[in-house]
Amino acid sequence: MTKFSELELSPSLIKSVKRMGFEEATPIQAKTIPLSLKGVDIIGQAQTGTGKTAAFGIPLIEKIDTKNPNIQGIIIAPTRELAIQVSEELYKIGYDSRTRVLAVYGGQDIGRQIKALKKGPQIIVGTPGRILDHINRRTLKLDQVHTLILDEADEMLNMGFIDDIEAILSSVPGDRQTLLFSATMPDPIRRIAERFMKNPELIKVKTKEMTVPLIEQYFVKVYEREKFDILSRLIDVQSPELAIVFGRTKRRVDELANALNLRGYTAEGIHGDLSQAKRLSVLRKFKEGKIDVLVATDVAARGLDISGVTHVYNYDIPQDPESYVHRIGRTGRAGKEGMAITFVSPREMGYLKTVEQTTKKRMMPMRPPSLDEAFEGQQRVSMDRINEILREGNLEQYYTVAKELLAGNDPLMVTAAALKVMTKEPDNTPVHITEERPLPVKRESQKSSVRRGKQSSSSYANKNRKPKRAGRRP
Repeated sequence: MTKFSELELSPSLIKSVKRMGFEEATPIQAKTIPLSLKGVDIIGQAQTGTGKTAAFGIPLIEKIDTKNPNIQGIIIAPTRELAIQVSEELYKIGYDSRTRVLAVYGGQDIGRQIKALKKGPQIIVGTPGRILDHINRRTLKLDQVHTLILDEADEMLNMGFIDDIEAILSSVPGDRQTLLFSATMPDPIRRIAERFMKNPELIKVKTKEMTVPLIEQYFVKVYEREKFDILSRLIDVQSPELAIVFGRTKRRVDELANALNLRGYTAEGIHGDLSQAKRLSVLRKFKEGKIDVLVATDVAARGLDISGVTHVYNYDIPQDPESYVHRIGRTGRAGKEGMAITFVSPREMGYLKTVEQTTKKRMMPMRPPSLDEAFEGQQRVSMDRINEILREGNLEQYYTVAKELLAGNDPLMVTAAALKVMTKEPDNTPVHITEERPLPVKRESQKSSVRRGKQSSSSYANKNRKPKRAGRRP
C-alpha cells in the first residue's frame, strides 16, 4: 500500500490528510494523485466508495494558489447532495492550506450564491444547471480555471445533463487539465473524453477492489411478509452504530422509516419526493449520530459520502448489480470493518447470483435470529454500556443509593433490575409494510439452486455484534 507521506505532498496537505484519519492511499488515489500532480488528463473508472473524491481533491488543492482570489478549479457533480458532500471533503483537505471552496446548486437562493462568489472562492463544486446559470449571468468567471473535474459522469448522462456539460466545458480555458470519473463508460461519455480531453490516461479500479474485503457480505433467504420482523431482530442483535436500509420504492422507504420508529428505533427516510431542505436536514442528523437508521432509495443515496456506517441492510435486492456495489460502498470505508446483509425472496435467487458474478465475491448465507437471540443481543448492549461506565469511573455520587439497594436486595437481582431498565425489550407493535412483488424470475443453474437451498446454521457469535455508541439507545 502507498502511504500519503510517499506522494510528495506539501506539509499543510499532509497535515490535513492526517487530521482526516487517512494514512494509506486507496488504489484509485495511489494511481491518480501522482499523475494529476503532473497535469495529465485522467479518466478514472471507479465507483462511489473507492476514495475518488480525495483522489482528485488532493492534487487539486495542491495546485491552488491561495494568494490568487480567482476560481482555479471547478468540479461538476450530478446532484446537490453530492456537490455538498464533495465540497465538505475538499474543505477538510484544504483546511491547513486555507483553500476557499464554494458549493453552488439548484434549490438554494441564487442571490446568496452570487454574494458568496464575490468573496473569492478558489474552487467551485456545483451541479450542471446551476453552474451554467451562473456562467450565463456572468457571475462565474472561469478564465483562470486550470483544472476541471467531472464526477460521476455516467449519472449526469442518465439525468440528461450532457448538453449542459458540453456547454460548461466550452466555457473553460482550453489549456486546462481535465479529470473525468465515471463508474461506466457509455459512448456519449467516451465522446466527451475525445472532444474535450488531451491524451487522457485511463485509470480503472477493478470490481474486486471496489467491494473491499473488510465488508462482510451475507444474504438472508426470506419471504416478503417476514422481512420486517427479521430486520428488527438483526438490528437488535447486531446493534449497528449507524445503519442504512435500502428500499426499492419511495412508498417502501416511508413505510419502513415509520415502522422502525414505531418499534422504538430512531429512523428517517430520504427519497426523491422530499424537499431539498428536508433531505439535507435528515443527512445532517444522520452524520451527527442523531439518527440510528437511515432508510433510502438508490436514487436519493447515490453519490452520498457518509462515514461511520457500520451496516447496510438491503431490504430489497436491487435489480441492477451495480446498484448493489454503490449500496455496500457506504460501509467499510477508511479501513473500518463493515457488514452488508441482503434480503432475498426465493424467487429472486437468480439476482443474487448476478450480483456475485459482478462483485466476484460470494455472499455467505445467514440464519435469521430468533426473538430470544434478539432479546439477548439487546441485553448485551446494556451490559457493554454498564462495563463502559465502570471503566470510566466517577461513580462516587451514586454510592449512597447503591448501598441502600444492596442492603435490602440480592446483588444478582439488583444487577438484573438495572439491565431490565436499560434494555430495549422485544417490541411487537403492529406495523404496516405494503408487500412488493418480487423481481421477475431469473433462471439459475441447478447446481446454484442446490447450494442456495441450504441455509447456514451459523448464529450470532460476538464477532457479529458491534458495540453500541456510548449513551445512545437503538
